[in-house]
Amino acid sequence: MEKLVSALGHSFRDSSLLIQALTHASLGYETQRALPDNQRLEFLGDAIIQLLLSELLFEKFTEADEGQLTKVRSQLVSTKALAHVARKIQLGGYLLMGRGEETHGGRERDSSLADAMEAVVGAVYLDGGMKAARALAERLFLPEMERLGDTPSDSNPKGQLQEILQAISAQTPCYRIVEESGPAHAKSFTAVVCWEEQEIGRGLGRSKKEAEVEAARAALQRSAENYTAIRNSKKACE
Repeated sequence: MEKLVSALGHSFRDSSLLIQALTHASLGYETQRALPDNQRLEFLGDAIIQLLLSELLFEKFTEADEGQLTKVRSQLVSTKALAHVARKIQLGGYLLMGRGEETHGGRERDSSLADAMEAVVGAVYLDGGMKAARALAERLFLPEMERLGDTPSDSNPKGQLQEILQAISAQTPCYRIVEESGPAHAKSFTAVVCWEEQEIGRGLGRSKKEAEVEAARAALQRSAENYTAIRNSKKACE
């Protein structure tokens, strides 16, 4: 557990709390033993993460309104986002679970990782109080906030892209999955977004929806002037 404790930046006085946070319910079910699992800690951690991220967002984005802050917080506490944070500290490798759950990809499943991440935050809170929980939140989530820049961005890249393009042309963007790889329990997908018969963005994700969102995000890196040029050059491509 030393690498995990180092990644968390918190030394547990009661190590049983960390063990419980890492214990998936499938282990007790499969072994027919009454083992404390992480479901109660997940409940607690969820509430603490909501509170701490609200506080951090309030402090970081002083010009953002309530709607913007709510959107960004929803983005940061989504199953996908929590699983992303969990993967950065390789949390899946420390989970204790039944063999059946593991065989079916439990260590890499977004829901399992997100639940464990919430449970770990709950365990840190019980072990070290709110100060320790805040330090953990800053350690794990501030880098995610930094990616947002100085202003919270819209958490709906596909919607943003459609608004930009519809102001230029009546044609809407379309999305296609062009590649699928990996085992059944841990597939990755590549999506492209096309507009005016041209590919304008490409993205990779662990689900088709995530890949499409990443493709839209890539397309948003282009300027409105660039899209106008694409529209004006369409006749040359026909």
